[in-house]
Amino acid sequence: MAIFAVLVFALYVTFGGLVHSSSSESQSSSETSPSTSSSSDGSSSCITFDDSERMITITCKTTNLTYIDNQLKAPDILHRDEAVDKGWVLNAGITIAEGAALYINSSDTSWLKIIGDGETAYPILVSGSMKIDSVKISSWDPNTNNYTSSLDSDRDGQDVQIGTPRPYIVVDSATGTTDIINSEIAYLGYESGYGGGRTGLRYEGGDGSIIRGSNIHDLYFGFYSKGVGDMTLENNHIHNNIHYGLDPHTVTHDMTIKNNTVHDNGSIGIICSLDCYNITIENNTVYNNTKMGIMFSRNMTDSIARNNDVSNEDRGIVMSESSNNEVYNNTITNSGSGIDVDEDSFDNNIHDNTIADIAEEALGIEEGAEEQNTIHSNILVNNTNNNINNSTNNNTNNDDDHDDQDSS
Repeated sequence: MAIFAVLVFALYVTFGGLVHSSSSESQSSSETSPSTSSSSDGSSSCITFDDSERMITITCKTTNLTYIDNQLKAPDILHRDEAVDKGWVLNAGITIAEGAALYINSSDTSWLKIIGDGETAYPILVSGSMKIDSVKISSWDPNTNNYTSSLDSDRDGQDVQIGTPRPYIVVDSATGTTDIINSEIAYLGYESGYGGGRTGLRYEGGDGSIIRGSNIHDLYFGFYSKGVGDMTLENNHIHNNIHYGLDPHTVTHDMTIKNNTVHDNGSIGIICSLDCYNITIENNTVYNNTKMGIMFSRNMTDSIARNNDVSNEDRGIVMSESSNNEVYNNTITNSGSGIDVDEDSFDNNIHDNTIADIAEEALGIEEGAEEQNTIHSNILVNNTNNNINNSTNNNTNNDDDHDDQDSS
């Protein structure tokens, strides 16, 4: 009887210990982050590495960098950055498979440096989903112990100059969203030729994604999208990118771009081009970009630009080959031209904008454009040339507050 009692007590202690251990591990894991790893088949093989491609593939339902590091145990692929608290150094690409999710957030990360030695461009390719929150992601050149530069990247019309390769992010035909919240994305992307798709931060999928409260700078393109819908870009600082600031493109639709500060980009601040529709551009501060502040381009339709403050641009707001849009309550100042409309644009309503201190034309309306667009109630103040082509047309009626008013 005594022996039986001892055996029962031993089994109780053993089982109790297992239960306590399991409970503790579960609690520790849940406290780490919502990105605690799990695989769809219950196995631990949801992290793999292809050495020939130097590519990590993630098939986990959810995971984070700590779990990836623990699975690979390969410092030449991924390791902690001893110089940065919660820092990581990634010397490979990452593919997030359909149905999988990668969390890069402040639970275990402050800064992810992706190696860019000037020869190799490691990507993050998203076919599942990715959640970036309160972290920094950038390139890093171990040869210079600094960011990787690609200032030799250049694009002028169809002429391109292939630039120094840098890491880049591409969201492909994704099964989930890629959200970037309160983060810094810097020094990614390069000119790889038309269709190369290595522009920096690129969405070709991920409908419904959100980019909010983030600092996006020194990329090749600050943002590019193709065929994506229902995205929101708000409260971001978009600046010092080599080419465009924000470039929704090719059938991008139902996108909101609001409350962003966009400046000092190497071409156009905000441009929507090639069959974009239902785009709302509102309450942005746009200034000091190399070419234009805001551009509607190549059959952009059913879209709005309102309550934007545009200044110090070569051309403020440009309407080109686009129709059925509304531009109103914007302020354009200290620029080469105010609002330009070309002859291939029609059925646009441009009204109640304030255009001041313009060096060339306050309203640059090409011949014929005034007959097929409605332009009225714009306030023109202190401009060198308050030129309004054929402004006696019934569709064009604006208030000229220049010190030397003319009869138009």
